Amino acid sequence: MNTTPCNTTPCHLFDPRWPVLFEDNHLLAVYKPSGLLVQGDRTGDLCLLDLCKHWLKARYRKPGKVFLAMVHRLDRPVAGVVLFARTSKAAGRLSRQFRERSVEKQYLAVVRGSVAAGSERLIHHLERRKRVSVVVPAPTQNSQEARLRYAVLAKDNTKSLLRIVLETGRRHQIRIQLAHMGHPILGDIRYGAGTPLPDRQIALLAHALSVDHPIRNDRLQFSSPIPLQWPWPDDGWPDSQRPPWDWQAFAPGIDSVQFM
Repeated sequence: MNTTPCNTTPCHLFDPRWPVLFEDNHLLAVYKPSGLLVQGDRTGDLCLLDLCKHWLKARYRKPGKVFLAMVHRLDRPVAGVVLFARTSKAAGRLSRQFRERSVEKQYLAVVRGSVAAGSERLIHHLERRKRVSVVVPAPTQNSQEARLRYAVLAKDNTKSLLRIVLETGRRHQIRIQLAHMGHPILGDIRYGAGTPLPDRQIALLAHALSVDHPIRNDRLQFSSPIPLQWPWPDDGWPDSQRPPWDWQAFAPGIDSVQFM
């Protein structure tokens, strides 16, 4: 698999600790901290999409509006890789890859309890009920099938580190399926965790995303560093290359940015 750094040199969004994972004329992949929306909602809170548009506008001194399209999303309390399309052609081709499930999405999760060693495939039927989704015992008119695979990477007496590969992309899917098997994600009080984490993150990281480049057709993989304060030791990334986990660590610097 191939990835190319931003203009062959590492670059960042507004803060030297905030990595841009990939950028070319068609794609922009960035790290999303926990607590930041991918796309704006009725809260009116700042979102990653608008921040990236402003960054591109300033970086290339663009006089007009910047085109940037969202092709997938992460839940607000989840950190990790987010990919945007910089052209309408790229947006259409990436969206088709997501629909056809040729995109591979890998996550890391720290869950409550000691999960039996090995790997498993989970298949459930999820039904949306008000603000949450629930597992139903059999398909219904309103349910959707949810599939994922997980492998236990490490564990201790109180928690386990899992690698998860999504086969479908249902709302809150990983959170619901892991909670249903009795191992909710740390901090995920909506789906069964006993206590919140200090900054209301959940211990779920969109660790890697693999797609076909929309123009060149070579396979790309974008990987997120393990953030600081992640609740499992990580020896693969030095602290100097690990971004803050929570959005509030970046917010003071963003306050000074003049948005156009």
